[in-house]
Amino acid sequence: MDRDEFFDDDYVADQESSFRPHTDITSHELTSALHSLALLRDDMYLGLQVTNLAVVDQFIMNLEHHTLQEYFQTDKTPPTTMFLNAQSQMWIFAAYELLRTWRARAKDIIKLANNGGLELKAASLEEDQGYLHAGREMRAKQLRQIAADPSIIETIKIDLRRAHIPFSRLEHLRVSFAKHEVRGRNNSIAYAPGYGRINMMNGSLQYQLENGPVILDTISRRDVADELRALNDQSNIPTVEDLASFDEFMRASLSKEELEAIRADSSEF
Repeated sequence: MDRDEFFDDDYVADQESSFRPHTDITSHELTSALHSLALLRDDMYLGLQVTNLAVVDQFIMNLEHHTLQEYFQTDKTPPTTMFLNAQSQMWIFAAYELLRTWRARAKDIIKLANNGGLELKAASLEEDQGYLHAGREMRAKQLRQIAADPSIIETIKIDLRRAHIPFSRLEHLRVSFAKHEVRGRNNSIAYAPGYGRINMMNGSLQYQLENGPVILDTISRRDVADELRALNDQSNIPTVEDLASFDEFMRASLSKEELEAIRADSSEF
């Protein structure tokens, strides 16, 4: 898309409608969305990480806005873009680690419930350590609550489905940034890991989600944050079939014939 097309009035109006002004977004939205996930809302220490994400999200949205305004004024990439890129990637790492930790704990609890091991695990956590261990006590209390109310397991399974798509997209970015690989492909080489371009609607840096020769999508830090905020809406929970279809899409690759066709098209230029 060339610059004239990018700034076509209809196109801009279309894009702007999909992004709320950052001044309309409160930190509570991200906090409440993440707290809607079972196991996360009643863990004080994970809650601190949620607060950190929400606070820094507000800071970065403001930075994104000012970076975009400077770009419009000078028609040049602002020097602050480097700092914005660094902050964006660090926020993505933090968001990934929070959700990775939560997912691992959720899946472990489902296994314990299936094996009848919730009470045993709680008892082991409550063993005397010779000092007060608030983290172990909190985890044991959580397990005993689930053992007393097995319906919580079904809630955890639903929450894992709700968070699957935003987490998978987030993980794809994280692997590219941190390992310079393509998610799910050990020893692969990511295409331009960490290179982002300014989104002209909100100033957030956009990165490519790629899988070999296939560009699956572009995604910005603001997209990730908005997808997490959308967890507040539980009216359309994806089915197992929906998630299977999504996972298949994320594994997209081209056949040998398709690759040869691309090379043939490229040779004409």
